[in-house]
Amino acid sequence: MKKSTLALAVAAALTGFGSVAVADTTLYGSARVSVDFIDLGSTYVQDAQGNLIRVIPGFTTWDVVNNSSRLGVRGEEDLGGGLSAIYQYEFGVDMTEGGNFNSNRPKWVGLKGDSWGAVTGGTQWTPYYNVMGIADIFNSSATTFVQRSYLGATYGLRMDNSLVYTSPNWSGFGFQAMLVMNGDVGDNDPTSPNDLFFCNSNNKIQCNVSDTVDMWQLNATYKNGPFFAGVTYMSLEGPGFGGYFNNPANYNTVQEVRQNPLLAGVKYTSPTWDGDQWGLAFGYNAGPFSASLIYEDGDVNPLYFDDTQNIYVTGAYTFGNNIIRAAYGFMSPDKGNVPTYARRGNDIVQVGSFEQDDINNWVLGYQYNFSKRTRVWVEYIGSDVDSDLIGEQQSVSIGTRHDF
Repeated sequence: MKKSTLALAVAAALTGFGSVAVADTTLYGSARVSVDFIDLGSTYVQDAQGNLIRVIPGFTTWDVVNNSSRLGVRGEEDLGGGLSAIYQYEFGVDMTEGGNFNSNRPKWVGLKGDSWGAVTGGTQWTPYYNVMGIADIFNSSATTFVQRSYLGATYGLRMDNSLVYTSPNWSGFGFQAMLVMNGDVGDNDPTSPNDLFFCNSNNKIQCNVSDTVDMWQLNATYKNGPFFAGVTYMSLEGPGFGGYFNNPANYNTVQEVRQNPLLAGVKYTSPTWDGDQWGLAFGYNAGPFSASLIYEDGDVNPLYFDDTQNIYVTGAYTFGNNIIRAAYGFMSPDKGNVPTYARRGNDIVQVGSFEQDDINNWVLGYQYNFSKRTRVWVEYIGSDVDSDLIGEQQSVSIGTRHDF
């Protein structure tokens, strides 16, 4: 719907550009709702210091779920000489429980040159996701499933306060670089995890991880016909808190832990604030068949303490208006047994441990396309894990989606 009266009216209202009428502007959206059956095992939750503080019991439920519905405008204006102004304003629309227009979906503005690429600033898809997202092929956006199948689910999706450079396409080759600079609050650098502050509820990185660059990401990609290959890297540039975790005063006493074992502490944070993560992705898409393979390794994720590896394989087959999809994932933490500690006098002593175990994920899906814009789906999500931190999941999602 280009340059329509509705698109221009919405664009003018959202952007405030007085000259929006001369830009090529598109109003778009996607409505996605499903009925989900969820069977989730019990899990443990840790605070910012890594202490286990309470147990969430497992549950079985039916729920009408919003699956990342959105509304947005995007546009481009030719400035002459091979230079263009580009922008996108996209907002999450919760079709089931309210809370509209407050998500961190893409909102950015920038300049694009025919010969030198593009520079954009705002809230944007990350270089990490623009490689690993080749495996994002299912309709259901169940949070628990996404977090346990993809190590980049928190810090590798979209980032606010970001500056991105995107190169031109050189015969299939390209690269991206992102800097995340989220400002600073407070008078002092954080000396404990509890000293980190959020600017608002939508930020994914705390304001005072550092007072310069909080995170940076890179990728390099190659696409030739049906083949895709990419490599990506991200690094959090925050404090390590080594002094904090080596100070006995920051642990509960042995006697307190004996009365309540959940008061024991660990010498790690999740994610590791001075950590890094990298990934490889390969894809093939030709005719009715498509497949992808991704590999991740790092500690910039809130799922497990310390380094974790993830392998995820997807496949799809299209026949007529039908699409069948399947995926398998295997996630494995380096630290299977995480020791817990308490204070005895001026010493830090080990008082127990909890288990971080491998996760096996399975996904099966069927999709029927009524048209290019309207579809229905049925998807099964399952995971098998024996861990103190993460419970098993079985769920079925039955949904519909319409794009405009």
